[in-house]
Amino acid sequence: MQSNPDNPGASRKPLVVIFLTVFLDLLGAGILLPIIPYLVRQFRADATTLGVLSMAFSGAQFVASPVLGVLSDRFGRRPVLLLSIFGTSVGYFLFATATSLPMMFFSRLLDGFTGGNISTAQAYIADITPPADRAKSFGLIGMAFGLGFILGPAIGGALANISVHAPAFAAGVLSLFTAVLAYFVLPESLPAQQRETKPFHWLDLSPVRPLRQVWERKNLHMLLMAVFVLNFAFSSLPSNFSLFTLTRFQYTPQQNAILFAFIGLTAAIVQGYLVRRLNPILGERKMAVMGIGLMVAGFIGIAFSTVPWHLYVAVLLVSGVGFASTAQTAMLSHRVSAREQGWLLGSMQSFLSLTRVAGPLYAGAVFDLISPGAPYWTGAIWLTVALVLTWYGATRE
Repeated sequence: MQSNPDNPGASRKPLVVIFLTVFLDLLGAGILLPIIPYLVRQFRADATTLGVLSMAFSGAQFVASPVLGVLSDRFGRRPVLLLSIFGTSVGYFLFATATSLPMMFFSRLLDGFTGGNISTAQAYIADITPPADRAKSFGLIGMAFGLGFILGPAIGGALANISVHAPAFAAGVLSLFTAVLAYFVLPESLPAQQRETKPFHWLDLSPVRPLRQVWERKNLHMLLMAVFVLNFAFSSLPSNFSLFTLTRFQYTPQQNAILFAFIGLTAAIVQGYLVRRLNPILGERKMAVMGIGLMVAGFIGIAFSTVPWHLYVAVLLVSGVGFASTAQTAMLSHRVSAREQGWLLGSMQSFLSLTRVAGPLYAGAVFDLISPGAPYWTGAIWLTVALVLTWYGATRE
């Protein structure tokens, strides 16, 4: 399905459908956010265990994402999206019924192996959107992310009053509903004539090979480094922020739900509205640098917060990740052909999975060994490195 410049509404309906699909999927993830530390604390209470649990999901995603990217280039985006959302649903149900820590790890591994929905959704958008509009359209993913994390934590916090397991069951039901909805209303975006036709090789499914191939593209090199460093630093937020608020401010699941809903609201405003308004004015390079600068200030604010309201100011600044990640993705997508969008975005997901393997482990270790604020003040240093790499990569490549 190609966008038609003479009929801008031609691609609007698929964009709405993919937005709704991603929103419902992320709503399920948002429901779990406020209660994950409380579920894990049944078995272990340290930050490192939370980091290892996040690593299990991301490690599985690292292995599977290039496979899903290659498959989507060959067979279309729709079947890959359906598979990933259904796998997420099964993973949530297993997480809800886990009676041991190994069972929790297995549920996260399953979700990771099938969880390529974001990169495939980005490839779907690249299929139906003209290059000049991709930054704005990728912002829809961020808006879906933000809205999902406005409503999701609020729902999760409310359900936690029933049972600490209830939010995970609700997330599983919601993902199952999303898979059914996508099956009936989501059209294919990649025409048969644009799909990959080169002979298939098993090496194409290697999680390392796409990384090496994308890394060898000199026009992608520095920007990929910037994406890696930024997300390495940012991974401390979803992996142990609930434990940070519990440790420093004794937050309950309901209080964490309110805070995550605020994070979601700011993300929705940034990526659903401000990105689309500022991108034509600033351009992608300046918008990315501005976003990372805001993140640096926000991470410092979290690290040295002394009263709860400080957190709200800090996470407002951290929402600059919406500017940065959207602009970085758009800049990278401009540098490959239409046939390679799924490959590129799947390989990017592998890079991001590596950051979510290393980042939570790092954050959990410095949390336990140094202080609860250490993942954030050291994260500000990493983000400064990402800012320099982004500026250099966008300027020189």
